[in-house]
Order: sequence, then structure tokens, then C-alpha cells
Amino acid sequence: MKYSCSVEINKSMYEVIELWENEDNFHYWQDGFERIDLISGTKNSVGAVSKILIVQGKMKIALEETLLVYNLPQEKSARYVHKHMTNIQTTRFEKVNETTTRYISEVEYTQFNGLTLKIMAKLFPRKFKEQSQKWMIQFKDFAEK
Repeated sequence: MKYSCSVEINKSMYEVIELWENEDNFHYWQDGFERIDLISGTKNSVGAVSKILIVQGKMKIALEETLLVYNLPQEKSARYVHKHMTNIQTTRFEKVNETTTRYISEVEYTQFNGLTLKIMAKLFPRKFKEQSQKWMIQFKDFAEK
């Protein structure tokens, strides 16, 4: 399953990327974000592996992020592995003008583990896109404040 989302942010591309890369800001726009811990490699370098912890209610979600490409604003691509799924997310930033930036996210789920998740992905693929778009809109709101 593949999809893409985008949002325009009323900030310069430099300001947007600075806010987006700052891990101290993640909790402002990613619901349930707890922390990100570098496991191996060098931060923001190809091959770096991090563990991301997200808490939703009583459920803790642990993701392993491996950076595949990192040359912002053109592209950041990473593989995210969770016990129930694997996806690759590519993020791009485009300068619309001096005060507006387009934030683009392309997501490809490459593996679903378990029958329930496979059925959900087939029957309700828009739910996955809606979650991505929600976080992008929350980031836009945060960045523009």
C-alpha cells in the first residue's frame, strides 16, 4: 500500500526544516511521542538506527527507524519496523516562495504481520493516510504558531 500527503506551511523552508528536525518538538505534533533513542550509527546519517517509543493510552508502540537517505530538504527516507508492520517513509520539503514551504510525505507499507492488520489495510487504507495527514497538519499548526 502506497500513498502521499502534503501540506503548505507559512514559514521559510529553513525554519520549517529546523523545527521538523528538532526531536524536542516531536511531542508537539506527533500524538503520544515519548522519545527517540539512537541505537547505532551517527544521528541524521545513512544507516543510523534509532528506537522510537510512542504511547497511546496503555499501549506502548516501539518502532525501529533506519535512515536510508538523508539529504534534506530534498529527501529523508527511513524504514520503520514494528512487530505488526514495516514501512518506508520519504519526506521532502519544497520552497513555494520565501515564506511558504510544501511538506510532502510518501509512505509505502511493505509488510503487514497478522491477519487483522492485513484486512484493515485492504478495507480501510484511507485510515493510514488520514493518520499521516493528521500529523502533518498538527506540525503545520505547531510551526506557524
